[in-house]
Amino acid sequence: MNIGGGDEYDARTRTSEGVPGAQDGARTTTRTRLPGSEGSNRPPTRPGRSLVTVVAVVVLLIAAIAFANRGDGDGGGGGGGAGSSDGKNDAAAQAQPTAPTGEKPVKTTGDTLPSGFPHTKQGAQSAAANYAVALVSADIVKTKERDAIIQQLFAPDRVTEVQGKMDKAYSPKLLARMGLDENGIAKKDTKYISRTAPVGTTVRTYKGDTAKLDVWCTGVFGNAGKKSTTPVTSDWFTLTVELTWTDGDWKIRKFSQKEGPAPVNGDNTASSADEIAAAVDKFGGFTYAR
Repeated sequence: MNIGGGDEYDARTRTSEGVPGAQDGARTTTRTRLPGSEGSNRPPTRPGRSLVTVVAVVVLLIAAIAFANRGDGDGGGGGGGAGSSDGKNDAAAQAQPTAPTGEKPVKTTGDTLPSGFPHTKQGAQSAAANYAVALVSADIVKTKERDAIIQQLFAPDRVTEVQGKMDKAYSPKLLARMGLDENGIAKKDTKYISRTAPVGTTVRTYKGDTAKLDVWCTGVFGNAGKKSTTPVTSDWFTLTVELTWTDGDWKIRKFSQKEGPAPVNGDNTASSADEIAAAVDKFGGFTYAR
């Protein structure tokens, strides 16, 4: 799903994941290693649901992200930032094994956003993966939570601009079409879900205090509920993140998103809305490390 901010997010907003309180209830933080190359099967869209409805929601999310990125003169074009490249950088950005190093990605624990990543290429990859989870989390649609995410993840000189773009992108009109009220809260008897899982990272460029990376992600988003008009579905996308080393940590200067690469859907039987909602409450999020 697209984050609602120009060089920022996808309005799926599954959306910035992995945010303070990105999931309802206490979140169990577990450290894991990113898969090296292969994708994983995802449940297909619920049989019997309107394909048109699902496509419409995705389009809304993409439009929100494009709107948020609009007017950013120094970035890659709207919606295609993740795909823009120059030959030299792409040639060097080849996949590398994600073998464990024994180094902890961060010291933070509990329901806080990961921070304090190492000033290394590996640290930049861990930061990008965790920031992707936050940028495409359920909290990104809520004004207060969204502001907290932006304050922590973005470079200080980018915060005000990003907040303005995100507020416009996540307008009451857009939220209503996503089945949420003006505060980003789901309707009665439904639960808004937006959970992102990075599948892998690659470094486009790394110059000590700056880094540009791609994060390949999959995730689920939508409203779980028997009367939901925007059922929970899955998608695949690539988030391009430009980081800068500021005040002892990696911070985002800009980001963009594009669809895919996406595998062929598997033959998994779609779960009920209640099962999906229960799974989000039961399973905590991860802290991702390179």
